[in-house]
Amino acid sequence: MIDRHPADTWRLTESRYDEGGVSETLFAIGNGYLGLRGNHIEGRGAHEHGTFINGLHETWPIRHAEQAYGFAEVGQTIVNAPDAKIMRIYVDDEPLSFDEADVREYSRVLDMRTGVLERTVLWVTPSGKRVRLRDERMVSFDERHLAVLRLDVVVENADAPVTISSQLLNRQDGGTVYTGTPEAAQKTAGFDPRKAEKILERVLQPAEYWQDGLRSTLSYRVSDSGMTLAVVADHVVETENEYSARTLIEPDIAKNVFRVQAKAGVPIRITKLVSYHSSRGVPPRELVDRCRRTLDRAGVEGVEALFRTQRAWLDAFWERSDVRIEGRDDLQQATRWCLFQLAQAAARADGNGVPAKGLTGSGYSGHYFWDTEIYVLPFLTYTSPLWARNALRARVLMLPAARRRAAQLNEAGALFPWRTINGEEASAYYAAGTAQYHINADVSYALGKYVHATGDEEFLRSEAADIAVETARLWATLGFWRGKNGDATFHIHGVTGPDEYTTVVNDNLFTNVMARYNLRFAARIVREIEASDPVAYAGLVERTGLDAGEPDAWDRAAERMHIPFSDGLGIHPQDSLFLEREVWDLANTPAEQRPLLLNFHPLVIYRFQVLKQADVVLALFLQGNHFTAEDKLADFDYYDPLTTGDSTLSAVVQSILAAEVGYQDLAQEYFEQAINVDLRDLHHNAADGVHVASAGGVWTALVCGFGGMRDYAGELSFDPRLPSDWPSLSYPLQWHGSQLQVTVRRDELTVQVRSGDPVSFTVRGEAFTAAVGADAVVALADQGPVRPGRPTLRQFADARRDDGTLMSPTVPVTSSIPVMDAGE
Repeated sequence: MIDRHPADTWRLTESRYDEGGVSETLFAIGNGYLGLRGNHIEGRGAHEHGTFINGLHETWPIRHAEQAYGFAEVGQTIVNAPDAKIMRIYVDDEPLSFDEADVREYSRVLDMRTGVLERTVLWVTPSGKRVRLRDERMVSFDERHLAVLRLDVVVENADAPVTISSQLLNRQDGGTVYTGTPEAAQKTAGFDPRKAEKILERVLQPAEYWQDGLRSTLSYRVSDSGMTLAVVADHVVETENEYSARTLIEPDIAKNVFRVQAKAGVPIRITKLVSYHSSRGVPPRELVDRCRRTLDRAGVEGVEALFRTQRAWLDAFWERSDVRIEGRDDLQQATRWCLFQLAQAAARADGNGVPAKGLTGSGYSGHYFWDTEIYVLPFLTYTSPLWARNALRARVLMLPAARRRAAQLNEAGALFPWRTINGEEASAYYAAGTAQYHINADVSYALGKYVHATGDEEFLRSEAADIAVETARLWATLGFWRGKNGDATFHIHGVTGPDEYTTVVNDNLFTNVMARYNLRFAARIVREIEASDPVAYAGLVERTGLDAGEPDAWDRAAERMHIPFSDGLGIHPQDSLFLEREVWDLANTPAEQRPLLLNFHPLVIYRFQVLKQADVVLALFLQGNHFTAEDKLADFDYYDPLTTGDSTLSAVVQSILAAEVGYQDLAQEYFEQAINVDLRDLHHNAADGVHVASAGGVWTALVCGFGGMRDYAGELSFDPRLPSDWPSLSYPLQWHGSQLQVTVRRDELTVQVRSGDPVSFTVRGEAFTAAVGADAVVALADQGPVRPGRPTLRQFADARRDDGTLMSPTVPVTSSIPVMDAGE
């Protein structure tokens, strides 16, 4: 069981009515452009009525208590679009209202093979009439702008008047979505930076609205951002009962009301086809025309064909994406749910970013973060490369704004925003926002991985190389040299790494290691383009103003990049002063004081060795070819006990490294935390939307953690770590256009090429090649090292500096009992 959801490897089911926020998130559907939260069609009680369009946002001035030069000035938040999900049912003029209705049967099912959300209900009215309802909901992957809702109603045991009110509703009532200024929202709803801002003023200004037969139209312009939106709904009525249709149209509501004289046992079917279109400035009337064309095509194709196309689309998706875990139906179900969320978040983003919550809720304001490049792009790159390219193109399109931002911070090149929708920085807290310069390296890293895995040199040469050049330039000016001649080292100060519990530090290890990659990658591809394609090189020079001497300067900085290391502890410090801080006593921190970010002032947290999420450990994974096995074990042993896991991005990384260094049971424990973060609401905020990056990390934990896949420097390799109670793990990969199927068992690894050219790879250092019809079957003597338990800091307690003083002193925050001996 996954709490209330029985284990079913292809479906997520709830068997009792739930209008809570978590259920709305878990049963949300979308396609990367359009998302519908799992609200019930009655449209009444809800945690958050949600209809979201990727990139549709409002802007507002950020009011800093104390302004300073370069602070982000304009906030952005996703807009809740008009709600088309509403199809209210009345029998004998009594509404179906779940808070008081006599519901005898209830089931709601998200089918991940068909991409359809289905609900079935048996309602017995006060007069004893048995009403059986079935409603289906689909957001088309094939038709980006189309959703289909279908409602079947049968009064089983009597004749009765049935009314169905199908609506388009713009919820501008001041009490549902936008309930106050950003400042007021924190005071009234409790402070939580992970939630969306609330805006008091009206957001959607009405434009054209009309009805024509069974079609209804609403359109709007967003007040401050100037974006435009249109929604058109059409209806198909199928019944042998007599019925009439009535309409109502106002700027914020459109109703198509069907009054049916239902006969006992005679079904009523209302199909609602809905199209949404949005733009950064196209007039609403043009968007209305686009919606009409979308619906015209759907009408010609037919509803049943739309459902068949959805199934065929998903069949192809699962063929290239499905990860199979033998013998664990619960984990199989959860894995497929996570992968389905990635499709819903990214498939039809089509040049927009991938929001942190996808389109399942308003959490994080609909913003794009580094999460996309590090946690989501790997899945896209190795299973659906076109989606990865589209996501990277979103960053190419942000380059003009990123160049302006770098100049604002007195740097050359480009600086990508920490959080954004429109390309401008929207983080009001620079210490944990703009200071996370590592996002530049993260984007370049994802680009490098994509090119290595796909061989898509055309994308690199035509436009994407600009990303590498401009981000490398920033590192070259942000960093500085210390020392003279051959002893000089390159340093980067005043930055924040992935761990947001330690901010604005010098020589953050993750940042330095990833910047080194960025610099080397940029230098290499510039030289390769110059040597192989003079025309493309000339275009790159023209677009970026590239100087011939820059690649050499980047290489020198990368070669001499300072990588912190403590001889006393035998580990890599997270930053230059990290080991000077006291160690937070996590073991004695009460549960009610977690997460720390909601219970302690940042200055309190910043004084201690305590991690919100993996930082050094993430570097060990992403750049693992630059660290020894001994480095990885020592670093993991030190940082794992300091990591709170307050970020959902942490458990997947800890699982991967735990598996690699031998903590097999711990790796599985972290994996099961990650895979259930939303399904079990482990962080108590799943109501705000799916944690899309964690879902992407689940794929990486399976494929790279337990499956052992790596592709350092473009070389494919495997070193599996299969959990002891899993008979097998199987996953597909795309590599340079070839489709692979990799299967790990206790004693062997099989690589099958299902289509494409032969593929060469290594398994624990030994070279192999697989081809179509010639599988590579490699014997495995074991599943790597096995270490019991979990790391503790006690093994480091006696580590001393050169002057003989103890390192890593501990002064617990919430307990008088130290974890280890106090130092100076």
